[in-house]
Amino acid sequence: MKIPVVGFDPSLTHWGVAESELDLTTGYLDTPVLEVLEPRKITHKAVRQNSIDLDVAKQLAIAVLDKAKRAKVIFVECPVGSQSARAMASYGICVGILGTLLAEDIQLIEVTATEVKNALSGVSTASKAQMIAAAVSLYPTANFPNFRGKLTLAAEHVADAIGAIHAGVNTPLFRNLMKLYA
Repeated sequence: MKIPVVGFDPSLTHWGVAESELDLTTGYLDTPVLEVLEPRKITHKAVRQNSIDLDVAKQLAIAVLDKAKRAKVIFVECPVGSQSARAMASYGICVGILGTLLAEDIQLIEVTATEVKNALSGVSTASKAQMIAAAVSLYPTANFPNFRGKLTLAAEHVADAIGAIHAGVNTPLFRNLMKLYA
C-alpha cells in the first residue's frame, strides 16, 4: 500500500517541498516531485516591512496548506532559534504557518536538522553539498532545481525536504500512525 506524503523544509524565502508516494511495505518513496516555494515580495518603497512579511506569509500559507491537504503524512524539519531579529521574524512566520496546519487538524511529524542529515546522508554534520549529493543519488530522476543542467543552491532546500521524510519515517510517532494503515 502507498500513501501520499510531503516533506517540508520551512523558510521565509525558499521553502523546500518534496511530494511523493511512500510504499508502506518497502519503505521507499516513488520519485519525489520537488519544488522550492519562493514568494514574490512587494517592492514598492512606501510599503512597510510588516506588510511585506504579511503578504509573504499569506502566499506561503496558501501553498503549504494546499500541499499538506494532499498528503496523509507531513514531515517537517522544524526551524529553531535564530541569530538576528530579522531571522527571528522569519522563524516566527514559518512556525506560525506550521501552527496553522496543526489548527486545521493536519498532523505533522517534526524532525530536527541533525535527524535529517543523519537519515539522508548518514553524517550528522553533513554539508549542504553532501545533502544535495545524497538526495540526488537516491532520486536521480527527480526534478531538482537546476540552471542549464547544473544544480542550483535551491537544491539544498528540496534535499532537506526529502531528508525530513527519511528522518520522519524512523520516528515512533510515524510507526504508531502506520499501525492505523496496517
